[in-house]
Amino acid sequence: MSRDRAGHSPRRLLSLARTALRRLGPGGHHRFALATGAVTVLSVAANGCVVVHGEREVVPAATRGEAARALDDFTTAYNKADRANDRSLDADRVTGALGAIDGAKLRAGRRNNPGGNPGYSPLELGDARFAIPAKAGWPRWFVADTSANKGLAGSRWLLVFTRGSANDVWRVSYLTVLAGADVPKFQQDKDGWALPVTADDAALAVGPAELSQAYATYLKSGGETFAPGIHTSQWRALRGKNASKPGLARQYVDEPLTSGDYAPVGLRTADGGALVFFATQRYEKQTAARGTGLPAQSADVKALTTGDVKQSLTLGFVSNQAALDPAKGGQDQRVTVLGRVEGLTAAKGG
Repeated sequence: MSRDRAGHSPRRLLSLARTALRRLGPGGHHRFALATGAVTVLSVAANGCVVVHGEREVVPAATRGEAARALDDFTTAYNKADRANDRSLDADRVTGALGAIDGAKLRAGRRNNPGGNPGYSPLELGDARFAIPAKAGWPRWFVADTSANKGLAGSRWLLVFTRGSANDVWRVSYLTVLAGADVPKFQQDKDGWALPVTADDAALAVGPAELSQAYATYLKSGGETFAPGIHTSQWRALRGKNASKPGLARQYVDEPLTSGDYAPVGLRTADGGALVFFATQRYEKQTAARGTGLPAQSADVKALTTGDVKQSLTLGFVSNQAALDPAKGGQDQRVTVLGRVEGLTAAKGG
């Protein structure tokens, strides 16, 4: 049987705790919680030893009811902001990659249409399925897999909700749109909660924390880390084709985004791998040959452009990806990028 650092046995610890609470008098339990700033729960395990819980306790990130309310709150705020072209109306419901993409879109819309979005139609999300992991500590997060009234028929919208403490509201940090058949089946524990993967998970072909840098490196140099597909080999081929068109040169720089709400998150899939959400940023510099001009820019690009556009224009994008990261040791160790959503966040003339 274990003892604490002072040598007290579990029985003695529980006796001391009861005595301390009795001395607090009526309402003492509540005052004790406020005074300490956190409640340490002592429970007697099956072997009779004391187990200390708190920030290390593994609990579901949210109840299913809380997850459904978070989805409703996000949809309501998103529609208000989209209708008014007003970033402030959903600023507390988006963060990370989606926050950067959504915020830039609304800033451009506001500049071009200050009275509101003339093409507004409300987003409707339905048939929600929630993958809620049980984990310890903060931040906590979960995935909402929904249908939508926008995009391709039969597609599913996967939204990652996150919050950094119990006092925060749920915000969406990642959004990926997948064909219904591409949404993997997630592993669950005995109580039906999803299983999260850690940033340095050694059971995966590529640790989630490494995926952002690996993707940026792949887009520059190629390699075997990622399986061929529209967001990998085909994306590289298209960029190569556009890099040196007559009269216009394009240069690409890709960088990882991994800190704060840009940190990767993942869920264990039924095959032992994981679906991982991660973010990157890229810059595309367009330079026109002397005597020629740059291609005409859209109103949204112009709204986000600073400086005078003379011979060059540098575009900045934030992109979020959802990828299947296989279990280490399998026959195919390549990561498959299932979806990519990106948006222009800044532009600078030169």
